[in-house]
Amino acid sequence: MPNRSELPAGFRWGVSTAAYQIEGAADEDGRGPSVWDVFAARPGAVRGGHTGAVACDHYHRYAEDVALMCGLGVDGYRFSIAWPRVQPAGRGVANPAGLAFYDRLVDALLAAGITPLPTLFHWDLPQGLEEGGGWLARDTAYRFAEYAELVVDRLGDRVPAWITLNEPFVHMVFGYALGTHAPGRTLMLDALPAAHHQLLGHGLAAAVLRGRGHEVLIANNLTPVWPASPEPADVAAAAAYDALHNRLFTDPLLLGRYPDLSAYGVGADLGGCVRDGDLKLIGSPGLDGLGLNYYNPTRIAAPTDPGLPFAEAEIEGVPRTAFGWPVVPDGLRELLAGLRERYGSVLPPITITENGCSVADEVAADGTVDDRPRIDFMSGHLDALAAAIAEGADVRGYYTWSLLDNFEWAEGYHQRFGLVHVDFATQRRTPKASYGWYRDLIAAHRAR
Repeated sequence: MPNRSELPAGFRWGVSTAAYQIEGAADEDGRGPSVWDVFAARPGAVRGGHTGAVACDHYHRYAEDVALMCGLGVDGYRFSIAWPRVQPAGRGVANPAGLAFYDRLVDALLAAGITPLPTLFHWDLPQGLEEGGGWLARDTAYRFAEYAELVVDRLGDRVPAWITLNEPFVHMVFGYALGTHAPGRTLMLDALPAAHHQLLGHGLAAAVLRGRGHEVLIANNLTPVWPASPEPADVAAAAAYDALHNRLFTDPLLLGRYPDLSAYGVGADLGGCVRDGDLKLIGSPGLDGLGLNYYNPTRIAAPTDPGLPFAEAEIEGVPRTAFGWPVVPDGLRELLAGLRERYGSVLPPITITENGCSVADEVAADGTVDDRPRIDFMSGHLDALAAAIAEGADVRGYYTWSLLDNFEWAEGYHQRFGLVHVDFATQRRTPKASYGWYRDLIAAHRAR
C-alpha cells in the first residue's frame, strides 16, 4: 500500500491557524468586538473562563511565528483575517491599522518564501452584525462581500488564492443550533438560515475574488458517516445526518441544489430563506479548490429523541485523542473516495486544510515536548492520504492543524493541537517532537 513517502512531487505542505485563536490584541488598533469576545465573557460559556483577549499574542509576535514556519520549511500558511479588525462594526470603511497588520504578516511570509492562504471568515463575526441578526440575517451575506472587497483590494497583489469560509457546518450547529460556540444561540433546526446565508456570502465574495483574478476555495469540515448497524432505521438515520453535515454545505456549491432534508421536515427552500437566483450565486463562479478539514468519522444510529432524525453513537475499539475524538486515519481515504463517487467530474482539486489532534502535552525537565501520539496521528493520516491519491483522489496539499497551541474555542486553553508548545503565561514557544518530525518529512519529500 502507498505511504506518505510516495506523495507526488509538487505536493504542498503547510500549517493552519485562526485569528481569534492566536492573535490576541483584542482591544488594540481599532479592532471591534467579535461574537467570541462577547460569548467568552459570559460566565460558564468557556471552560475555565478563558478568552482570546491575549491568546498567543501573535499580533505582536508574528515575526517569531513566521520564523517557526520557516524552520519547518512549509510551502504555505493558512491563517484567517479577523473581520472586526478590518471593519470594527462589520460595515463601513476599513480600519487602516487592522489592514496594516495583515500587510506586515503577508510581507513577512513572502520574504520567508511562504505562500499566504487567507481565510476570510473563521467564526469571529463582528458583534455589531450579530446584533442585527448575524448569519440568520440575509444582509450579513452582503456585508461579507463588502468586507471581502476591502481585504482583497489591499492584499490581493500578493495573495493568489483565498478561502471564503471555514467550516460553515460547525459554525451553524455549534453557534446557532446548540449554543456551545459563539454567538450561543439554541435554535436547533431554526438555525438553518445560518447555513444558507453563509453559503450566499461565499457566493457573493467569490464573485468579488474571481472578478479580480483570484482563486477561490472554501474549507468544509466533512466526515464519513457510518450507520450503527445494517438495520434500515440506522441506515436512514445515517443518510439524514450525511445530508446535514456533508451535503448541505457541498451540494449547492458543486451541484447547484440543496440535498433532500425532508427527514428534518424542511423543503428545498430551507424554510423560506432561499430566494430565486440564490443557488446560482452560490455555485457561480465555482470553486478552484475544495478545502477539506478532516478529524474523524461519525457513527449514527436511529433517533432516540423525537427532535432529530438521528442519534450519534460511539465508535469503539480505536484510539482517542485528548479531546476524546476517535482516531481513524483510513476515514480520510474513505472520505476522499466518497467525494469522488458523489461528485465525479465537478469535484475540484482538494487541499487538506486542517488535520491534527489534541494531545496532553507536557514540557519535560530538559525543555522538550515528546508528543508521539501526534506524530502517530499525522503519520497515519498521511499514509491514508497517499493511498487515496493512488486510488485517484486529486489532492494538492496538506495543512496540519495547528502551528501553535491556541485558544480552542469552548475548551479555552485546555486542548493543545500545536506543533509548537505555547506557555500562555510567558508566551514562550517550544517546538515539540512533532515539529521536528514534520520538518524532516517535508525535507525528505523535497529531496526525492
